Amino acid sequence: MPESKTEKVNGFRDKARWKVLMLFVFAFFACAGFFISNSIGTMEISIPDILNAIFIKKEGAIRQVIWNIRLPRTIVAGLVGTNLAVSGAILQGVMRNPLADPHIIGISSGAGLAGIIILILFPHLTYLVPPVAFIGAMGAAVMIYALAWKGGIQPLRVILSGVAVSSFLSACISGLMVFYSDRVSGALMFMAGGLSARSWPHVKMILPYTIFGCIASFIMAEKLNILVLGDDIAKGLGLNVETDRLLLTALGALLAASAVCVVGLLGFVGLIVPHMVRLLIGSDHKFLLPGSALLGAGLVMLSDTLARTLFSPQEIPVGIITAALGAPFFLFLLRRER
Repeated sequence: MPESKTEKVNGFRDKARWKVLMLFVFAFFACAGFFISNSIGTMEISIPDILNAIFIKKEGAIRQVIWNIRLPRTIVAGLVGTNLAVSGAILQGVMRNPLADPHIIGISSGAGLAGIIILILFPHLTYLVPPVAFIGAMGAAVMIYALAWKGGIQPLRVILSGVAVSSFLSACISGLMVFYSDRVSGALMFMAGGLSARSWPHVKMILPYTIFGCIASFIMAEKLNILVLGDDIAKGLGLNVETDRLLLTALGALLAASAVCVVGLLGFVGLIVPHMVRLLIGSDHKFLLPGSALLGAGLVMLSDTLARTLFSPQEIPVGIITAALGAPFFLFLLRRER
């Protein structure tokens, strides 16, 4: 029988050359996002001037704007996009659930509650938001696993536990914002996900987690491919299912927590980006993970550029842009699956 159009598309998409080509496309997209983010603003700067300011010139107005304002913010945006996208791809594979992402698992809510407690109750200690948010995110991950554990871990139990914990923590956040409504303004940017005033200390804060998390996830990509096949098949292939699932979930939590503690509750990136990459290059995590890292970085850098220039001089949280871009694509995925 002749192949259907869908089978031909899937067969072409599964070819290694096509996957490598798409990785180069994603890399180009990330590079374009980097230069656009550094170029557009109150002061328009050309690409040659950007390169000169980064690598050659050591003084001047352009050097100051690029090196002290735009470059660190752009790097933070790229690292946050990378971490959230890779985290989402890992969690969707481990849970075998296309809706799994840091928000569903409850990690983001843990970080959000911890950050909001500092911003509302102790506004004079705002410098503690990143480490405290990180502790909150990891604490939520531990709580979810403790609730889901019953002679082992099953993906469905983790998802249900994550939804329950996320709902409870979100209710706590709402309660704090109601009781301390006069102090909410400082927390709004964190709740919506904002990159305003991000600088080199934030780069140093998130970069080690990005490097470690991406390298570790790429190394474990083959195990993730096996886990997707189901527990019985994975055990038959010699995989220690519970241990590897725990390690991969912890890795996804670590990446998401590091992003949330720097930028706040940035939604849709971990949910949508892996789906975009999967549509183009398939579900092989050896290609899906690096593709998600590159596309996530480019998407957040471009979204942040829109967030700070769309209504200039008023800046809006980048989370509003990612939600505006992600919601239509999510609806497209729903209609496609029908």
